[in-house]
Amino acid sequence: MFINKRNHLLSVIKVLLLMMAGLLFISLYHCSTISAETTAETTAETTADAIPLQPIIDAARSGEVIMLAPGTYSGPVHIDKRLTINGNNNRATLLNTSAEGQIAVLIRADGIQLTNMNIQQNNDGESAAVQVEADRVTLSGLAVHTAGFGIVLREANSGVITKNKIRWFIPKGAASGTRGNGIDLYNSHGTEIKENKIAYLRDGIYLENSRNTVVDQNELFYLRYGVHCMYINGSKIINNVGEYNITGAMVMGVTDVVVSGNSFRKQSQNVHSQGILLYDVRTSSIVNNVVEGNRVGIYIQQSSNNILQNNLVLRNYIGIQFEDAEGNRFQRNGFVANVIEAQATGSRDNEMNGNYWDSFEGLDLTGDDVSDLPYAINPFYQQLISKNAAYQLFFQSPGMTFLSDMYTNGKSQWSTDPAPLMQLAAGAATEGQTGDGQGTVMVVGWLLLFLSVISIIYMGVLRI
Repeated sequence: MFINKRNHLLSVIKVLLLMMAGLLFISLYHCSTISAETTAETTAETTADAIPLQPIIDAARSGEVIMLAPGTYSGPVHIDKRLTINGNNNRATLLNTSAEGQIAVLIRADGIQLTNMNIQQNNDGESAAVQVEADRVTLSGLAVHTAGFGIVLREANSGVITKNKIRWFIPKGAASGTRGNGIDLYNSHGTEIKENKIAYLRDGIYLENSRNTVVDQNELFYLRYGVHCMYINGSKIINNVGEYNITGAMVMGVTDVVVSGNSFRKQSQNVHSQGILLYDVRTSSIVNNVVEGNRVGIYIQQSSNNILQNNLVLRNYIGIQFEDAEGNRFQRNGFVANVIEAQATGSRDNEMNGNYWDSFEGLDLTGDDVSDLPYAINPFYQQLISKNAAYQLFFQSPGMTFLSDMYTNGKSQWSTDPAPLMQLAAGAATEGQTGDGQGTVMVVGWLLLFLSVISIIYMGVLRI
Protein backbone atom coordinates (compact mmCIF):
# COMPACT_ATOMS: atom_id res chain seq x y z
CA MET A 1 0.00 0.00 0.00
CA PHE A 2 2.76 2.41 0.96
CA ILE A 3 4.79 1.52 -2.15
CA ASN A 4 1.78 2.08 -4.40
CA LYS A 5 1.11 5.50 -2.90
CA ARG A 6 4.74 6.45 -3.25
CA ASN A 7 4.85 5.30 -6.86
CA HIS A 8 1.64 7.23 -7.56
CA LEU A 9 3.11 10.39 -6.07
CA LEU A 10 6.30 9.95 -8.08
CA SER A 11 4.23 9.59 -11.24
CA VAL A 12 2.36 12.80 -10.46
CA ILE A 13 5.63 14.61 -9.85
CA LYS A 14 7.04 13.33 -13.12
CA VAL A 15 4.00 14.60 -15.01
CA LEU A 16 4.26 18.01 -13.40
CA LEU A 17 7.97 18.22 -14.14
CA LEU A 18 7.29 17.29 -17.75
CA MET A 19 4.66 20.01 -17.97
CA MET A 20 7.04 22.57 -16.50
CA ALA A 21 9.78 21.41 -18.87
CA GLY A 22 7.33 21.81 -21.72
CA LEU A 23 6.61 25.39 -20.72
CA LEU A 24 10.33 26.08 -20.50
CA PHE A 25 10.85 24.48 -23.90
CA ILE A 26 8.10 26.63 -25.42
CA SER A 27 9.71 29.77 -24.00
CA LEU A 28 13.14 28.77 -25.28
CA TYR A 29 11.67 27.81 -28.64
CA HIS A 30 10.04 31.21 -28.91
CA CYS A 31 13.35 32.92 -28.21
CA SER A 32 15.19 30.68 -30.67
CA THR A 33 12.53 31.33 -33.30
CA ILE A 34 13.09 35.07 -33.00
CA SER A 35 16.85 34.52 -33.19
CA ALA A 36 16.46 32.20 -36.17
CA GLU A 37 14.21 34.68 -37.93
CA THR A 38 16.81 37.40 -37.44
CA THR A 39 19.56 35.08 -38.68
CA ALA A 40 17.54 34.06 -41.70
CA GLU A 41 17.07 37.70 -42.63
CA THR A 42 20.84 38.26 -42.58
CA THR A 43 21.96 37.88 -46.15
CA ALA A 44 25.13 36.74 -47.86
CA GLU A 45 28.29 38.67 -47.06
CA THR A 46 29.94 38.32 -50.45
CA THR A 47 29.29 40.05 -53.75
CA ALA A 48 30.93 37.30 -55.83
CA ASP A 49 27.65 36.22 -57.44
CA ALA A 50 25.68 39.44 -56.93
CA ILE A 51 23.88 41.13 -59.82
CA PRO A 52 24.48 44.91 -60.13
CA LEU A 53 21.15 46.64 -59.44
CA GLN A 54 22.00 50.10 -60.77
CA PRO A 55 21.90 49.09 -64.49
CA ILE A 56 18.41 47.62 -63.99
CA ILE A 57 17.22 50.90 -62.45
CA ASP A 58 18.90 52.96 -65.20
CA ALA A 59 17.17 50.91 -67.92
CA ALA A 60 13.68 51.40 -66.46
CA ARG A 61 11.40 54.26 -67.47
CA SER A 62 9.72 56.59 -64.99
CA GLY A 63 6.52 55.05 -63.60
CA GLU A 64 7.57 51.42 -64.20
CA VAL A 65 7.27 48.57 -61.69
CA ILE A 66 10.43 46.49 -61.27
CA MET A 67 9.80 43.02 -59.83
CA LEU A 68 13.20 41.67 -58.89
CA ALA A 69 13.91 38.00 -59.38
CA PRO A 70 15.06 36.10 -56.27
CA GLY A 71 18.76 36.51 -55.66
CA THR A 72 21.48 38.84 -54.40
CA TYR A 73 22.04 42.27 -55.96
CA SER A 74 24.97 44.58 -55.37
CA GLY A 75 24.80 48.23 -54.37
CA PRO A 76 25.02 51.07 -53.83
CA VAL A 77 22.15 52.37 -55.98
CA HIS A 78 20.80 55.84 -56.76
CA ILE A 79 17.12 56.19 -57.73
CA ASP A 80 16.28 59.52 -59.35
CA LYS A 81 13.01 58.71 -61.16
CA ARG A 82 9.59 57.56 -59.99
CA LEU A 83 9.74 53.76 -59.79
CA THR A 84 8.20 50.94 -57.81
CA ILE A 85 10.82 48.33 -56.87
CA ASN A 86 9.52 45.10 -55.33
CA GLY A 87 11.86 42.56 -53.77
CA ASN A 88 9.59 39.60 -54.47
CA ASN A 89 8.45 38.80 -50.91
CA ASN A 90 11.95 39.48 -49.55
CA ARG A 91 13.56 36.90 -51.82
CA ALA A 92 15.70 39.63 -53.36
CA THR A 93 18.59 41.03 -51.34
CA LEU A 94 20.58 44.21 -51.91
CA LEU A 95 24.10 43.92 -50.52
CA ASN A 96 26.26 47.02 -50.09
CA THR A 97 29.92 46.39 -49.28
CA SER A 98 31.26 49.54 -50.95
CA ALA A 99 33.66 52.05 -49.43
CA GLU A 100 32.84 53.58 -46.06
CA GLY A 101 30.29 56.36 -46.25
CA GLN A 102 28.39 54.98 -49.23
CA ILE A 103 24.60 54.80 -48.77
CA ALA A 104 23.11 51.51 -49.94
CA VAL A 105 19.95 53.09 -51.47
CA LEU A 106 19.71 56.82 -52.14
CA ILE A 107 16.26 58.07 -53.21
CA ARG A 108 15.96 61.49 -54.85
CA ALA A 109 12.68 61.38 -56.79
CA ASP A 110 9.14 61.92 -55.50
CA GLY A 111 6.67 59.05 -55.31
CA ILE A 112 9.15 56.14 -55.28
CA GLN A 113 8.03 52.88 -53.66
CA LEU A 114 10.57 50.38 -52.32
CA THR A 115 8.95 47.24 -50.90
CA ASN A 116 9.53 43.66 -49.71
CA MET A 117 13.33 43.61 -50.02
CA ASN A 118 16.28 42.62 -47.85
CA ILE A 119 18.94 45.32 -47.54
CA GLN A 120 22.30 44.66 -45.93
CA GLN A 121 24.43 47.75 -45.33
CA ASN A 122 27.96 46.83 -44.27
CA ASN A 123 29.18 50.43 -43.85
CA ASP A 124 29.09 51.88 -40.37
CA GLY A 125 29.29 55.45 -39.12
CA GLU A 126 26.89 57.96 -40.67
CA SER A 127 26.00 55.87 -43.73
CA ALA A 128 22.42 54.62 -44.05
CA ALA A 129 20.87 51.55 -45.59
CA VAL A 130 18.20 53.79 -47.17
CA GLN A 131 18.31 57.59 -47.41
CA VAL A 132 15.32 59.53 -48.73
CA GLU A 133 15.62 63.09 -50.04
CA ALA A 134 12.24 63.33 -51.81
CA ASP A 135 8.53 63.59 -50.98
CA ARG A 136 5.77 60.95 -50.86
CA VAL A 137 8.16 58.00 -50.75
CA THR A 138 6.90 54.63 -49.45
CA LEU A 139 9.23 52.14 -47.74
CA SER A 140 7.37 48.98 -46.79
CA GLY A 141 8.22 45.40 -45.85
CA LEU A 142 11.99 45.95 -45.85
CA ALA A 143 14.30 43.76 -43.75
CA VAL A 144 17.25 46.06 -43.03
CA HIS A 145 20.50 44.94 -41.44
CA THR A 146 22.88 47.84 -41.00
CA ALA A 147 26.26 48.52 -39.48
CA GLY A 148 25.33 52.20 -39.30
CA PHE A 149 21.91 53.85 -39.75
CA GLY A 150 18.75 52.16 -40.95
CA ILE A 151 16.31 54.51 -42.75
CA VAL A 152 17.12 58.24 -42.96
CA LEU A 153 14.83 61.02 -44.22
CA ARG A 154 16.18 64.49 -44.99
CA GLU A 155 13.74 67.22 -46.05
CA ALA A 156 11.40 64.50 -47.26
CA ASN A 157 7.71 65.18 -46.61
CA SER A 158 4.60 62.96 -46.54
CA GLY A 159 6.53 59.69 -46.51
CA VAL A 160 5.21 56.29 -45.41
CA ILE A 161 7.55 53.95 -43.48
CA THR A 162 5.66 50.82 -42.52
CA LYS A 163 6.15 47.17 -41.58
CA ASN A 164 9.94 47.23 -41.82
CA LYS A 165 12.37 45.27 -39.65
CA ILE A 166 15.59 47.08 -38.78
CA ARG A 167 18.50 45.49 -36.88
CA TRP A 168 22.12 46.25 -36.13
CA PHE A 169 24.63 44.21 -38.10
CA ILE A 170 28.39 43.57 -37.83
CA PRO A 171 30.11 42.17 -40.94
CA LYS A 172 32.45 39.24 -40.32
CA GLY A 173 35.90 40.31 -39.25
CA ALA A 174 34.86 43.94 -38.76
CA ALA A 175 34.93 46.04 -35.61
CA SER A 176 31.62 46.79 -33.92
CA GLY A 177 31.57 50.35 -35.30
CA THR A 178 29.09 53.01 -34.24
CA ARG A 179 25.41 52.21 -33.99
CA GLY A 180 23.15 54.64 -35.78
CA ASN A 181 19.42 55.21 -35.41
CA GLY A 182 16.85 52.83 -36.81
CA ILE A 183 14.63 55.49 -38.40
CA ASP A 184 16.02 59.03 -38.46
CA LEU A 185 14.05 62.10 -39.62
CA TYR A 186 15.19 65.70 -39.95
CA ASN A 187 13.02 68.49 -41.32
CA SER A 188 10.64 65.91 -42.79
CA HIS A 189 6.99 66.69 -42.07
CA GLY A 190 3.77 64.69 -42.25
CA THR A 191 5.49 61.28 -42.21
CA GLU A 192 3.70 58.08 -41.13
CA ILE A 193 5.93 55.61 -39.25
CA LYS A 194 3.86 52.54 -38.51
CA GLU A 195 4.27 48.88 -37.47
CA ASN A 196 8.06 48.74 -37.69
CA LYS A 197 10.25 46.48 -35.54
CA ILE A 198 13.58 47.97 -34.46
CA ALA A 199 16.23 46.52 -32.13
CA TYR A 200 19.88 46.82 -31.01
CA LEU A 201 20.56 50.22 -32.58
CA ARG A 202 21.16 53.59 -30.90
CA ASP A 203 17.71 55.24 -30.98
CA GLY A 204 14.83 53.33 -32.47
CA ILE A 205 12.98 56.29 -34.00
CA TYR A 206 14.68 59.70 -33.94
CA LEU A 207 12.65 62.74 -35.00
CA GLU A 208 13.95 66.29 -35.16
CA ASN A 209 12.18 69.34 -36.53
CA SER A 210 9.60 67.12 -38.20
CA ARG A 211 6.07 68.34 -37.54
CA ASN A 212 2.79 66.40 -37.81
CA THR A 213 4.50 63.02 -37.74
CA VAL A 214 2.59 59.88 -36.69
CA VAL A 215 4.56 57.16 -34.86
CA ASP A 216 2.12 54.29 -34.46
CA GLN A 217 2.30 50.60 -33.42
CA ASN A 218 6.07 50.19 -33.57
CA GLU A 219 8.03 47.64 -31.51
CA LEU A 220 11.26 48.96 -30.02
CA PHE A 221 13.74 46.82 -28.07
CA TYR A 222 17.30 47.06 -26.65
CA LEU A 223 17.90 50.67 -27.67
CA ARG A 224 19.08 53.85 -26.00
CA TYR A 225 15.76 55.63 -26.58
CA GLY A 226 12.84 53.82 -28.15
CA VAL A 227 11.40 57.09 -29.49
CA HIS A 228 13.54 60.24 -29.31
CA CYS A 229 11.91 63.42 -30.59
CA MET A 230 12.59 67.15 -30.58
CA TYR A 231 10.58 69.99 -32.13
CA ILE A 232 7.85 67.83 -33.63
CA ASN A 233 4.82 70.00 -32.88
CA GLY A 234 1.45 68.50 -33.71
CA SER A 235 2.78 64.92 -33.85
CA LYS A 236 1.39 61.69 -32.36
CA ILE A 237 3.29 58.92 -30.58
CA ILE A 238 0.63 56.25 -30.17
CA ASN A 239 0.24 52.52 -29.50
CA ASN A 240 3.97 51.71 -29.48
CA VAL A 241 5.69 49.02 -27.39
CA GLY A 242 9.15 49.57 -25.92
CA GLU A 243 11.10 47.22 -23.64
CA TYR A 244 14.66 46.94 -22.29
CA ASN A 245 15.66 50.41 -23.53
CA ILE A 246 17.29 53.12 -21.43
CA THR A 247 14.20 55.29 -21.98
CA GLY A 248 10.98 54.32 -23.72
CA ALA A 249 10.02 57.73 -25.11
CA MET A 250 12.04 60.94 -24.75
CA VAL A 251 9.86 63.89 -25.80
CA MET A 252 11.63 67.27 -25.85
CA GLY A 253 10.87 70.82 -26.92
CA VAL A 254 7.37 70.22 -28.28
CA THR A 255 3.85 71.64 -28.13
CA ASP A 256 0.52 70.03 -28.95
CA VAL A 257 1.85 66.46 -29.08
CA VAL A 258 -0.16 63.34 -28.18
CA VAL A 259 1.54 60.44 -26.36
CA SER A 260 -1.16 57.82 -26.02
CA GLY A 261 -1.76 54.08 -25.79
CA ASN A 262 1.94 53.18 -25.47
CA SER A 263 3.45 50.44 -23.31
CA PHE A 264 6.96 51.13 -22.01
CA ARG A 265 8.28 48.38 -19.75
CA LYS A 266 11.51 47.25 -18.11
CA GLN A 267 13.55 50.39 -18.68
CA SER A 268 15.62 49.96 -15.51
CA GLN A 269 19.19 49.00 -16.42
CA ASN A 270 20.51 52.57 -16.29
CA VAL A 271 20.41 55.13 -13.47
CA HIS A 272 18.74 57.52 -15.92
CA SER A 273 16.11 55.07 -17.17
CA GLN A 274 12.52 56.23 -17.58
CA GLY A 275 9.38 54.93 -19.19
CA ILE A 276 8.36 58.37 -20.53
CA LEU A 277 10.52 61.49 -20.23
CA LEU A 278 8.97 64.91 -20.92
CA TYR A 279 11.37 67.86 -21.15
CA ASP A 280 10.19 71.34 -22.16
CA VAL A 281 6.82 69.98 -23.25
CA ARG A 282 3.80 72.32 -23.48
CA THR A 283 0.05 71.87 -23.99
CA SER A 284 0.38 68.18 -24.79
CA SER A 285 -1.63 65.07 -23.84
CA ILE A 286 -0.08 62.03 -22.20
CA VAL A 287 -2.97 59.60 -21.83
CA ASN A 288 -3.76 55.87 -21.60
CA ASN A 289 -0.12 54.73 -21.40
CA VAL A 290 1.30 51.84 -19.38
CA VAL A 291 4.68 52.38 -17.73
CA GLU A 292 5.78 49.27 -15.87
CA GLY A 293 8.95 48.09 -14.20
CA ASN A 294 11.02 51.18 -15.00
CA ARG A 295 13.39 53.07 -12.75
CA VAL A 296 11.12 56.12 -13.18
CA GLY A 297 7.70 55.65 -14.73
CA ILE A 298 7.03 59.22 -15.92
CA TYR A 299 9.61 62.00 -15.56
CA ILE A 300 8.49 65.61 -16.17
CA GLN A 301 11.04 68.43 -16.26
CA GLN A 302 10.51 72.09 -17.16
CA SER A 303 7.16 71.25 -18.72
CA SER A 304 3.85 73.02 -18.23
CA ASN A 305 0.16 73.01 -19.08
CA ASN A 306 0.04 69.35 -20.06
CA ILE A 307 -2.66 66.77 -19.36
CA LEU A 308 -1.59 63.41 -17.88
CA GLN A 309 -4.64 61.19 -17.61
CA ASN A 310 -5.65 57.52 -17.41
CA ASN A 311 -2.06 56.25 -17.33
CA LEU A 312 -1.19 53.07 -15.44
CA VAL A 313 2.01 53.55 -13.43
CA LEU A 314 2.93 50.07 -12.30
CA ARG A 315 5.83 48.48 -10.40
CA ASN A 316 8.33 51.29 -11.00
CA TYR A 317 10.97 52.39 -8.51
CA ILE A 318 9.60 55.95 -8.74
CA GLY A 319 6.12 56.28 -10.18
CA ILE A 320 6.16 59.91 -11.32
CA GLN A 321 8.80 62.59 -10.81
CA PHE A 322 8.29 66.35 -11.26
CA GLU A 323 11.24 68.73 -11.56
CA ASP A 324 10.60 72.42 -12.23
CA ALA A 325 7.28 71.48 -13.80
CA GLU A 326 4.29 73.75 -13.29
CA GLY A 327 0.62 73.95 -14.18
CA ASN A 328 0.16 70.35 -15.31
CA ARG A 329 -3.08 68.44 -14.77
CA PHE A 330 -2.58 64.95 -13.41
CA GLN A 331 -5.83 63.03 -12.98
CA ARG A 332 -7.43 59.57 -13.07
CA ASN A 333 -4.08 57.78 -13.25
CA GLY A 334 -3.45 54.51 -11.46
CA PHE A 335 -0.45 53.94 -9.15
CA VAL A 336 0.15 50.29 -8.31
CA ALA A 337 3.10 48.69 -6.48
CA ASN A 338 5.64 51.48 -7.00
CA VAL A 339 8.45 51.80 -4.43
CA ILE A 340 8.12 55.61 -4.36
CA GLU A 341 4.85 56.82 -5.81
CA ALA A 342 5.74 60.43 -6.56
CA GLN A 343 8.49 63.02 -6.14
CA ALA A 344 8.40 66.75 -6.79
CA THR A 345 11.22 69.31 -6.78
CA GLY A 346 10.66 72.99 -7.54
CA SER A 347 7.26 72.22 -9.03
CA ARG A 348 4.19 74.31 -8.23
CA ASP A 349 0.57 74.59 -9.21
CA ASN A 350 0.32 71.08 -10.61
CA GLU A 351 -3.26 69.87 -10.27
CA MET A 352 -3.19 66.34 -8.87
CA ASN A 353 -6.76 65.14 -8.52
CA GLY A 354 -8.77 61.93 -8.72
CA ASN A 355 -5.94 59.40 -9.06
CA TYR A 356 -5.81 55.86 -7.66
CA TRP A 357 -3.07 55.11 -5.11
CA ASP A 358 -2.91 51.47 -4.08
CA SER A 359 -1.00 52.26 -0.87
CA PHE A 360 -3.75 54.60 0.35
CA GLU A 361 -6.62 53.32 2.48
CA GLY A 362 -9.29 55.92 1.87
CA LEU A 363 -12.73 56.44 3.36
CA ASP A 364 -15.77 56.59 1.09
CA LEU A 365 -18.86 57.61 3.08
CA THR A 366 -20.93 58.66 0.07
CA GLY A 367 -20.39 55.55 -2.07
CA ASP A 368 -19.15 57.47 -5.10
CA ASP A 369 -15.80 55.57 -5.28
CA VAL A 370 -13.96 58.75 -4.30
CA SER A 371 -12.26 59.00 -0.92
CA ASP A 372 -13.55 61.67 1.44
CA LEU A 373 -10.02 61.89 2.83
CA PRO A 374 -7.19 63.48 0.82
CA TYR A 375 -4.02 61.56 0.06
CA ALA A 376 -0.80 63.38 0.93
CA ILE A 377 2.35 61.78 -0.47
CA ASN A 378 4.68 61.24 2.47
CA PRO A 379 8.29 62.16 1.52
CA PHE A 380 9.85 60.45 4.57
CA TYR A 381 11.17 57.36 2.77
CA GLN A 382 12.39 59.40 -0.21
CA GLN A 383 14.31 61.80 2.03
CA LEU A 384 15.74 58.98 4.12
CA ILE A 385 17.20 56.97 1.25
CA SER A 386 18.54 60.12 -0.42
CA LYS A 387 20.78 60.50 2.62
CA ASN A 388 21.63 56.81 2.99
CA ALA A 389 20.72 54.42 0.18
CA ALA A 390 21.22 51.39 2.44
CA TYR A 391 17.84 52.07 4.03
CA GLN A 392 16.22 50.74 0.85
CA LEU A 393 16.67 47.30 2.41
CA PHE A 394 13.95 48.20 4.92
CA PHE A 395 11.35 49.24 2.36
CA GLN A 396 7.82 48.42 3.68
CA SER A 397 9.24 46.82 6.83
CA PRO A 398 7.10 47.32 9.97
CA GLY A 399 9.64 49.72 11.47
CA MET A 400 9.88 51.81 8.31
CA THR A 401 6.09 51.98 8.00
CA PHE A 402 5.78 53.04 11.66
CA LEU A 403 8.37 55.81 11.28
CA SER A 404 6.78 57.01 8.05
CA ASP A 405 3.37 57.25 9.73
CA MET A 406 4.91 59.28 12.56
CA TYR A 407 6.56 61.77 10.20
CA THR A 408 4.50 64.94 9.67
CA ASN A 409 7.14 67.63 9.13
CA GLY A 410 5.98 70.22 6.56
CA LYS A 411 2.84 68.28 5.74
CA SER A 412 1.11 71.35 4.32
CA GLN A 413 3.74 71.37 1.55
CA TRP A 414 3.37 67.70 0.61
CA SER A 415 1.98 66.87 -2.84
CA THR A 416 -1.67 66.07 -2.20
CA ASP A 417 -4.49 64.45 -4.13
CA PRO A 418 -7.65 65.94 -2.58
CA ALA A 419 -10.03 63.36 -4.08
CA PRO A 420 -8.23 60.04 -4.61
CA LEU A 421 -10.12 57.17 -6.22
CA MET A 422 -11.03 54.08 -4.25
CA GLN A 423 -10.40 51.87 -7.29
CA LEU A 424 -8.85 52.18 -10.74
CA ALA A 425 -10.81 54.40 -13.10
CA ALA A 426 -12.85 52.49 -15.67
CA GLY A 427 -11.27 54.39 -18.55
CA ALA A 428 -7.68 54.01 -17.36
CA ALA A 429 -5.10 51.78 -18.98
CA THR A 430 -5.36 48.35 -17.38
CA GLU A 431 -2.79 45.96 -16.04
CA GLY A 432 -3.84 43.53 -18.77
CA GLN A 433 -2.08 45.79 -21.26
CA THR A 434 1.31 45.15 -19.69
CA GLY A 435 2.36 42.18 -21.80
CA ASP A 436 2.15 38.43 -21.95
CA GLY A 437 5.20 37.59 -19.84
CA GLN A 438 3.16 37.40 -16.64
CA GLY A 439 1.03 34.56 -18.04
CA THR A 440 3.82 32.00 -18.08
CA VAL A 441 4.86 33.00 -14.58
CA MET A 442 1.30 32.48 -13.36
CA VAL A 443 1.05 29.04 -14.98
CA VAL A 444 4.32 27.88 -13.42
CA GLY A 445 3.20 29.31 -10.07
CA TRP A 446 -0.05 27.35 -10.16
CA LEU A 447 1.81 24.17 -11.08
CA LEU A 448 4.16 24.59 -8.14
CA LEU A 449 1.23 25.28 -5.86
CA PHE A 450 -0.53 22.15 -7.09
CA LEU A 451 2.62 20.10 -6.47
CA SER A 452 2.83 21.45 -2.93
CA VAL A 453 -0.80 20.53 -2.22
CA ILE A 454 -0.28 16.99 -3.53
CA SER A 455 2.81 16.62 -1.36
CA ILE A 456 0.98 17.86 1.75
CA ILE A 457 -1.95 15.49 1.17
CA TYR A 458 0.43 12.61 0.57
CA MET A 459 2.37 13.32 3.78
CA GLY A 460 -0.92 13.48 5.65
CA VAL A 461 -1.96 10.09 4.27
CA LEU A 462 1.37 8.59 5.36
CA ARG A 463 0.84 9.80 8.93
CA ILE A 464 -2.61 8.20 9.02
